[in-house]
Amino acid sequence: MSWIRTVPFEDATGKLRKLYERVTGPGNNVDNIMMAHSLRPHSMEGHMALYKNVLHHTGNRIPKWFLEVLGVWVSSLNGCAYCVEHHFQGVQRLLGDEARGDAIRAAIETRQPDAAPLEPARIAAMGYARKLTEDPAAMVEADVRALRQAGWDDGEILEINQVCAYFSYANRTVLGLGCSTEGDVLGLSPNNSENPDDWGHR
Repeated sequence: MSWIRTVPFEDATGKLRKLYERVTGPGNNVDNIMMAHSLRPHSMEGHMALYKNVLHHTGNRIPKWFLEVLGVWVSSLNGCAYCVEHHFQGVQRLLGDEARGDAIRAAIETRQPDAAPLEPARIAAMGYARKLTEDPAAMVEADVRALRQAGWDDGEILEINQVCAYFSYANRTVLGLGCSTEGDVLGLSPNNSENPDDWGHR
């Protein structure tokens, strides 16, 4: 559901139908964030390509569960409950440690990443993500140097940056169009990281 008209799966034709078939989950479910693009299928295509490559690509070196943590963190900072709920389910599934996942979420909700059961390098990444989300114009080279000193290499810093940037884009898509989780199946994602063209949600 969103504040603008959307085309349901059963009414989709042409390019939109083909894109829907690529992103469906169980029972031909299409997440509302994707359905919000239905009047301009080319923007859905761009969104999914960005999402898949930033978060679900075999070329990434940072564990996917922590990229999801960064996504939940950025989404929480942006007040996007939709993305928090979707991607926290992904954290729990990928992490495989419910108590640790709950403790990370509690630290996110209280805005105290230092309290999360995470290594210092990952807490440093959350600090970078917070500044980039809340005050992007204040970013300076020293922020990147701090990540290097924490143990991240430049490729990993790029991954952190891109996940933060993607989620701010996704949050603004959701918040600006009024997407809700009504009808969505939470926690599904395109998990075939080996194939960038496989967008199926499982």
